Amino acid sequence: MTPLLENFGAAQIQGWAASLGIATFVGSSGRIFPSDMKAAPLLRAWLHRLRHPATGPSVHFHMRHRWQGWAEAAEGRMTALRFETPTGLVEAQGDAVVLALGGASWARLGSDGAWVSTLSALDIEVAPLRPSNCGFDLLSGWSSHFQQRFAGQPFKSVALTVTDADGQQRRRKGEFVATGSGLEGSLIYAFSSILRDQIEIAGRTTVVLDLLPDIARERVQAEVSHPRGSRSLSSHLKSRLGIDGIKAAVLYECLGPARMQDPGLLANAIKSLPIVLSAARPVDEAISTAGGVRFEALDDRLMVKHLPGLFCAGEMLDWEAPTGGYLLTACMASGRHAAQGVLAYLQEKTAEKPCQ
Repeated sequence: MTPLLENFGAAQIQGWAASLGIATFVGSSGRIFPSDMKAAPLLRAWLHRLRHPATGPSVHFHMRHRWQGWAEAAEGRMTALRFETPTGLVEAQGDAVVLALGGASWARLGSDGAWVSTLSALDIEVAPLRPSNCGFDLLSGWSSHFQQRFAGQPFKSVALTVTDADGQQRRRKGEFVATGSGLEGSLIYAFSSILRDQIEIAGRTTVVLDLLPDIARERVQAEVSHPRGSRSLSSHLKSRLGIDGIKAAVLYECLGPARMQDPGLLANAIKSLPIVLSAARPVDEAISTAGGVRFEALDDRLMVKHLPGLFCAGEMLDWEAPTGGYLLTACMASGRHAAQGVLAYLQEKTAEKPCQ
């Protein structure tokens, strides 16, 4: 993906949006957003340009057409594509075809991964589709009390540490949300590929939660050990360290009332609370998917090596993006690259034609 993104990356995305009249800004995370924080105006402007370009031919959209593969299997060449429509099956033949069929998440919007079997039947190598940027279930689950009171609430201003396959610890600050069965949200998504892979190998993995990443462990220990007189432990934690709500609840959930009374155990849990995860959420709940058409099956133009004229682009390629924004950027970069490949392929085909 690197050369694709070098040719069409963040700066080009901003320029493209500006050409459609959409201003953008770079957020504190380094990610780019429309200035009004709405995607719909950008989409509308883009579709209008495609349907009514100032120069060149327009794009024709055929809605409610579901691709059913090719009219017949053909060795080394493409035949007509078949589509299921409200009025029956239709066929379409192109000089070149670009498939941009997405992953397998959000099946109700069309990305259900049904294309995998169609391409695999033509000996196009496809890596299994797996959830990415997804939530995870806890090994033992939340208690009914925690689930009822705190599912859907965010852990803010926290840090997570995970250990990758090479034994290296990776730490990141941010926020995430407790779900009815586990955890999800931006901080979880940042580590989702590591967590998913470890679970596939070992059946479980552990994340370490720091509830107060900006306060040193020594100070936490001192504040927890400070005499609290007649105050309850909950009041003490809130007044001395600002811990209340879901942060206090997760400590009680994981330690239990008796162990909460031990200042050493409590301080350690505040700074290093292990949470064991046992499963990624189903792929249809994920923001995106890993896996897809392997790059080994494609040439450097993203054309299928043994089926000239057939190109693949977007999320259906075998790569994985951190968060949806990067996914969009790389999908657009690969789409542009495939389109340039189509032009080069058609020019080659024209040059090969004998003089009439």
